[in-house]
Amino acid sequence: MDDKKIIGLYLDRSEQAISETAKKYGRYCHYIAFHILHNQEDSEECVNDTYFRAWNAIPPSQPKRLQTFLGKITRNLSLNKWEKQTAQKRGSGQMEHALEELAECIPSENNVDKVIEDKLIVQIINDFLDHLSTEKRKIFVRRYFYFSSIKEIAKDYGLSESNVTVTLFRTRQMLKEVLEKEGVIL
Repeated sequence: MDDKKIIGLYLDRSEQAISETAKKYGRYCHYIAFHILHNQEDSEECVNDTYFRAWNAIPPSQPKRLQTFLGKITRNLSLNKWEKQTAQKRGSGQMEHALEELAECIPSENNVDKVIEDKLIVQIINDFLDHLSTEKRKIFVRRYFYFSSIKEIAKDYGLSESNVTVTLFRTRQMLKEVLEKEGVIL
């Protein structure tokens, strides 16, 4: 079923909207949650919470891209759950590594996640990503939005791990230069 029909089901308050969303985007949402949480049960809980949040958000919201809308909800729920879990114990998953890498080029007074949400920086980053080659953009997004491991990215794109690492390093350096040029204090 296409996204417009699924959104129409939400607008009509049809429970079929949830099942159609699960069919089309369940694996996608689970992928996001699992790469942040590394736990099957917690990931499933976040995916189910995503459906609940989508149900409550549509209407009044009518997302232009349902996949992006659901991905953002899943990611935020997963990050919140991860923060709660790591407040008690510190683990070392891909998310921590990815956020540490980004901390080098994004200013941080309190928390990298809060700074990223700032609309100005988000717009600068979006513009930056728009100007990257498709391959560099995919690698960057896989690492810093989906928190995929370098090994996984290398395998999926047929690259060496060192190639992915160098690409990410150079892309972060370019981002840092763009942010500095735009007046973002690092």
